[in-house]
Amino acid sequence: MNRRSPRFAGLSSVLLLVALGSVACGGGASPTTAPATSPGASIVSSFGPRPSSPAVVTIVEPTNGAQLSGPTVHVVLTLTGATIVPATTTSISPTTGHIHLYVDNNLVSMNYGLTQDIPVSPGTYVLKAEFVAADHAPFNPRVYSAEVFFTVK
Repeated sequence: MNRRSPRFAGLSSVLLLVALGSVACGGGASPTTAPATSPGASIVSSFGPRPSSPAVVTIVEPTNGAQLSGPTVHVVLTLTGATIVPATTTSISPTTGHIHLYVDNNLVSMNYGLTQDIPVSPGTYVLKAEFVAADHAPFNPRVYSAEVFFTVK
């Protein structure tokens, strides 16, 4: 499958959304010492080791191999074993947190719900979701959905 870099319609709007989400969620640098791109790395925050979570996050929509059209993709997730909370806090629990969405391994959204529309342009993409703790740092091990490949015509 030919994977191309995302060419987001209104990329500056997406980046602004992520930046505003980070500020609204208590932004700043992540306290983890492991980079987001190395899921197998040991995750230790400035407060000690990260907890594990029983959560399971699943992408329901779009389906794997979907052929879509239009300027946005509608993302629908399910979350079991945990609850999404709207407040950012450093008092974390294995069963409360937020959802981060990645397109082609780039963080495009930090949100507090299980549905969202993401702007896209024609191309082939890889989507994954991550359930993170209420401080926006990952659990150990990280709680990722299976990757979903989709194409926008």
